[in-house]
Amino acid sequence: MDVIATDKDITDLDVKIFLAQQRIIEWHEHWEGQVYISFSGGKDSTVLAELVWSIYPEVPAVFSNTGLEYPEIVQFVKRKKKQGYPIVIMRPKKTFREVILEDGFPLISKKVSEMVSRFYDPKPSNAATRHLYLTGFRRDGVFVKGSKLPERWKKLIDAPFKVTASCCDSLKKEPFRRYRRETGRVPYNGMMSSEGGRRGAMKTCNSFDGKDPQSRPMLPWTEDDVWSYIRKFNVEYCEVYNDRYVNGIFVEGEKRTGCMFCAYGAHLEKGENRFQRMAITHPKLWNYCINKLGMDEALDFIGVKYMPNNDSQLSLPIDINHKGDPINKVCKEEQP
Repeated sequence: MDVIATDKDITDLDVKIFLAQQRIIEWHEHWEGQVYISFSGGKDSTVLAELVWSIYPEVPAVFSNTGLEYPEIVQFVKRKKKQGYPIVIMRPKKTFREVILEDGFPLISKKVSEMVSRFYDPKPSNAATRHLYLTGFRRDGVFVKGSKLPERWKKLIDAPFKVTASCCDSLKKEPFRRYRRETGRVPYNGMMSSEGGRRGAMKTCNSFDGKDPQSRPMLPWTEDDVWSYIRKFNVEYCEVYNDRYVNGIFVEGEKRTGCMFCAYGAHLEKGENRFQRMAITHPKLWNYCINKLGMDEALDFIGVKYMPNNDSQLSLPIDINHKGDPINKVCKEEQP
């Protein structure tokens, strides 16, 4: 006998799943199947991939292995690939070290980094923009609060190192652009407006026009929706999100799984931040990041701690003068 669902059977998540599936179908049909999944290996893009594959199991999921991913994320992606899922692994043309040497460190936020970097090449053509960032006043005298560089971060303009917003573009976006040029496919991505920032301003799930068409089927979703979906459908996800013990030391699960060395938002984290946890969970990568790449100077400058609150928590002794190994070797050793 067929079961007819009543209104009370339909949860908010059910509605969001249905709407996401409609956007997925709409996108697939519009581009005649020439689509792909932007896949980071994180929980959001994992749910996105499950949603897409539940309808179109042949759609490829493209993963950019920047060399900065959590080893657990890389292991998870490779495991899914071995299980037969259509996963394509790309690599960027630049390394994080090259980005730092050429452009600077990713600090505070993408917006702040973009503002600060504008002052490295002062010229008449960007004088008005620099004035806007310093004062918040446009040429017509109108004050725009969101266009003013926060007072506490103006010191970055004269810091003994450079700050950049190009890191994500070089390491994350470039491989996807290359994949699109080579295949003609257009992406689904797992952006959600609940993440705030620039993503919070997005209103359209499927953007067909412009130079960068993309589908955001999960735009109305929240983090709770993602976890609810994972529990409801028993979705396999990367274990780095789980609370765990490392050599007998309790470590909370990661809240975000972007590039390990990225400092965006680190100044806002409560309790032990990502760099302090890294010293416990991935000490070789921590040594490379802090000492070899010079992140210690940048983090000190913005007041972000990188040593654990209790040195006895370290899973391996840390040599403050350690100069590290080549990043590829370090990452390979860290990955199971």
